Amino acid sequence: MTVGSLGSLEIVTDAAHGGRWTSLNAGGREWLWRREGTGRDEVVPGDAFVDAGGLEECVPTVRGTPDHGDAWSRAWTSGGAGTESVSCEQFSLSRTVGEEGRVDYVLRADPGFRFVWAAHALLELSPRATVRLPEGASTRLYPSANDSWVKGSWPTPDGSRLDRFGPDDGTAVGAVVDADRACVHDDEDRLSFTLEVLGVLEDPGGGAQPVSIALWRNLGGFPDADPYRSTGVEPMLGRVFDLAEAGSGDAAEVPASGEVRWRLIVTAGCNCP
Repeated sequence: MTVGSLGSLEIVTDAAHGGRWTSLNAGGREWLWRREGTGRDEVVPGDAFVDAGGLEECVPTVRGTPDHGDAWSRAWTSGGAGTESVSCEQFSLSRTVGEEGRVDYVLRADPGFRFVWAAHALLELSPRATVRLPEGASTRLYPSANDSWVKGSWPTPDGSRLDRFGPDDGTAVGAVVDADRACVHDDEDRLSFTLEVLGVLEDPGGGAQPVSIALWRNLGGFPDADPYRSTGVEPMLGRVFDLAEAGSGDAAEVPASGEVRWRLIVTAGCNCP
């Protein structure tokens, strides 16, 4: 277990169990939602996804095969100084938790390898919580847990507001928004995510990666049997949940250098567009 202390922000991860973030304490508040009694600690590669909450590193896909990617079910290795890494059949991923809420990532694979990555952060939010993203941003709405997407504009891609989490109403919708930052407001508390692609000067092709923010608003509508509430704000490389559905420009792609670098910045404050 690794603890990254970043002033008023603290991240706790569990390398042995998929590198999952088990705690994100920012501004004196625990932000990550957790679901107990799931058997998450006993999974092995090839198992169906087990939703225990926290923040899962989903790569090379979120939906599809393997469900929620190939990294969440594998043991990661600690390299010290806040660095943890995992090796999968087609790629390796390393993550370094640094100062001021910076979390740096490097994915290495053969040139041309396409992938989607998401910081699958499930947050403990009240019904009053909202999320702020750029007004009018292109949005791909997944009207239910199993549907393909339809296109619209933030914050009302289908005519109803998607920026309010609200009370449980039996619905479950997902969305992917063309944005590089998001700010969650919950009463007086704020939590912000900013995503940056690195290495553009050293490797111009490495900077041409799609960046987005995914949302998961499950207000007691998923799964069909024994549904529960779970709400996610998920910085992404890519524009679709399922890599198999990715068209041109919808997935990140490894350039000639064999690596893609990016940075997630987590802030106990506001970065509203």
